[in-house]
Amino acid sequence: MISKNTNFVMLRKLTDNDALKKKVKTSMKRKFYCFLLFLLLFASVGCEKEHANSNEETGEKGNNDITANAEKSSVVAPGAKIEKRAGGFGFTEGPASDDYGTIFFTDENNDSIHTLSPDGSFTTSRENTGQGTGLAFDSDGSLIVCEQDKEFHRLLSIHPDGRETILIDSYQGKPLNAPNDLWIAPGGGIYFTDPYWGKEQGLSRVYYLSPDHSKLIPVIDDMVRPNGVVGTPDGKKLYVIDAGRKETYVYSIQADGTLHDKKFFAPEGDDGMTIDSSGNIYITTGAVSVFDPAGNKIDTIETPESPSNLCFGGKDKQTLFITAQTSLYSIRMRVKGL
Repeated sequence: MISKNTNFVMLRKLTDNDALKKKVKTSMKRKFYCFLLFLLLFASVGCEKEHANSNEETGEKGNNDITANAEKSSVVAPGAKIEKRAGGFGFTEGPASDDYGTIFFTDENNDSIHTLSPDGSFTTSRENTGQGTGLAFDSDGSLIVCEQDKEFHRLLSIHPDGRETILIDSYQGKPLNAPNDLWIAPGGGIYFTDPYWGKEQGLSRVYYLSPDHSKLIPVIDDMVRPNGVVGTPDGKKLYVIDAGRKETYVYSIQADGTLHDKKFFAPEGDDGMTIDSSGNIYITTGAVSVFDPAGNKIDTIETPESPSNLCFGGKDKQTLFITAQTSLYSIRMRVKGL
């Protein structure tokens, strides 16, 4: 016979075993939850670190993309800097490039024309230029000069053999005002600006001289002071600066050389202009402002001196030459000229 005490002892042991089991279970649960919490915290820290690294890498890549895009969008070649090619002139103007990459430019105040050859050497090619300003080469290789001093108000052609021909010097029996800048159209016709400086014509105009130089047609007469002029290589558009209003306009060119469909192009414009192979227009103001064909400003090229005029040159036409006050500057470009 089992006594009550024995039953109690056995029950107590069973109870103690149950309690022990409960303690073990509770302890295991706590350890399991602690381990699970540890895993969750570890995973969270890892994700944050990975996210941070990802953001850092993305940010660095993004910055690189921004830099790359900026270089790609600029018309200037990556890393290119403005370079002074010569100085000490009175007032430089009218740069033009021949087919060999030689740059011709005028020193308006000292009445002379100078050249910079592809090898970097300078020469004075002509003196007593009639205070020449704008220059351009025609298809025959002749240099066309805008002359505007007290004696000469004309377009002069200097042929490759040195001969000189006066193309035009008057309109309706009166001397021209002061031919300033010019652009030669694909067919050989010449557009030139003739601002009024208190001289003979009494009105600022832009003229078109026919390809055979026999007919002079006024094509613009509503500008305060027309100055820089350039056209598209297909001969369909003409851009003209009105320096009096500090604005630039674009016109459509008709078959007879006359203009129509005048449109505002840019809220800038002071002196000269040129165009590149992408159709971008370069306008001199306090710097060189670059506009795409739609009239959006896409770049600015700062110069040590205020620029007057510019052209593309060099053997590959991928260097921009800029006349600026007393000096001639150049900068390597990402785009080519025409």
